[in-house]
Amino acid sequence: MKYIGVKDDQIMLAGISEQSLVNGPGLRKVYFSQGCNHHCKNCFNPETWQFGGGKIISIKTLIKTLKEERGYLDGITFSGGDPVEQADKFIPIAKAAHGMGLNIWSWTGYTWEELMNKAKKEKVIKEYLENIDVLVDGRYDYKLHTEEYKYRGSSNQRIIDVVASLKNKELVVITKFNP
Repeated sequence: MKYIGVKDDQIMLAGISEQSLVNGPGLRKVYFSQGCNHHCKNCFNPETWQFGGGKIISIKTLIKTLKEERGYLDGITFSGGDPVEQADKFIPIAKAAHGMGLNIWSWTGYTWEELMNKAKKEKVIKEYLENIDVLVDGRYDYKLHTEEYKYRGSSNQRIIDVVASLKNKELVVITKFNP
């Protein structure tokens, strides 16, 4: 999706959480993408749905800031909105984070299977997946919500080991986490 007024070296973000303990394991920096087509009922972040909202930020500035802060972070997370809508913008951030030894988690309303189909037609989706470590997939379903689910909003969502799934060419779901 092309964002009006956003240059190739920029990204549209709804916001950034500097120190999160709930968007993946450890202390994380979370980038909230602006724009989502899923519009899940009772979404946690409905203000991120509009593609015209948010703030335009330089990708180089985000990477520079991440380098300065990497010493206390365990990883970064792409959430939203839906970061897949700006996959091309998140790729350089993910590559830089990996170069700093950080892991990358991403949330999306798309299922793994939908992304695999998109990746056949859109090279950028394949590259995006190749540059993240863990994907929480699927639309949020408020009827399936409970606080018992670590790192996901509803039981239909899966926590996917992207690296293993791509290597093995079959879905690898993470069911247990180290404390």
